[in-house]
Amino acid sequence: MELPTKSIFDQLNTAVIVIDRVLNLQYLNVSAEMLFSVSRKRVYQTPFAQLYREADGQTLAILNQALEDGQPYTKREAHWHISGQPFTVDYTVTPMTAYLLIEIHALNRLLVMAQESDMLTQQTVSRNLVRSLAHEIKNPLGGIRGAAQLLDRELKQSSLQEYTHVIIQEADRLRNLVDRLIGPKQAPTFAPTNIHEVMERVCSLISAEHSHLTIVRDYDPSVPSLVGDQEQLIQAILNIAQNAADVLQESVDGEIIFRSRIERQFTLGAQRHRLVCRVDIIDNGSGIDEAIIDTIFYPLVSGRNGTGLGLSIAQTIIKQHHGIIQCTSEPNKTVFSIFIPIEVNHE
Repeated sequence: MELPTKSIFDQLNTAVIVIDRVLNLQYLNVSAEMLFSVSRKRVYQTPFAQLYREADGQTLAILNQALEDGQPYTKREAHWHISGQPFTVDYTVTPMTAYLLIEIHALNRLLVMAQESDMLTQQTVSRNLVRSLAHEIKNPLGGIRGAAQLLDRELKQSSLQEYTHVIIQEADRLRNLVDRLIGPKQAPTFAPTNIHEVMERVCSLISAEHSHLTIVRDYDPSVPSLVGDQEQLIQAILNIAQNAADVLQESVDGEIIFRSRIERQFTLGAQRHRLVCRVDIIDNGSGIDEAIIDTIFYPLVSGRNGTGLGLSIAQTIIKQHHGIIQCTSEPNKTVFSIFIPIEVNHE
């Protein structure tokens, strides 16, 4: 079906579908292709009902009713299964001369966007608080170290100097921890970056340190270069992958999957991007405790013996690239998904 307005439909964030009077598909815009994970060419002239599964068949009844009386209908919070996943959608059916136009709003993504906004706001507040505290700690820490050095020069007995050495070493250790709390010292240096080169570097580092793990590469070669700081992106992905490797330390069949994909017409924050690079780091470990999964990107939150800074730093780096990290976890499958827009002005 050739529509003069199809190029306009493809710019919409709303999924738009056109079906004929026997409920066969005539057109899907890009957002609808993304929602149903199909190509409009492949599903052309196939039944609309093949795109989703519904327990009560209410949607088909509404479509037939709209055809019969020629009136538009709106359904709130319909429960569909799309590609095996549950979706809650609002949709509106508008009769045309020989077709029905269906506008579909997937509420799942709206809920995720609201959760992302809350998470980033709380993380920003938390990081600002931690940074302020870190600066307050760093100033007297320098004084303590300096005083210990002066005292060390005055002491003649080596047995007493051992104590000043401990003070200096511990002051240095605390200073390094405070520096990590403050975050990366340098602003990102943006340049065209091949995300697969970044991922390969991380794979090499993880393989060298954890030879017992199986590393699986699942790359989409069509992912174009993005504008980013290669070294900082390596650090962000490495922090996530290192956590996964640590969880699998005792596993005899531990596996980490590195996957790249393209998302189209994807909304990050309040901005919709035409193309977004998605990087998934997937491990088959025991999963993340439900009690902390909503706060794992906050500073000093850790499910293991560690500083709890790795994920916080990773999220900060990705945020500087106008992206975000999401996490889902269940036993034997934890997925960290990094979303970075391909085309964005970093000035």
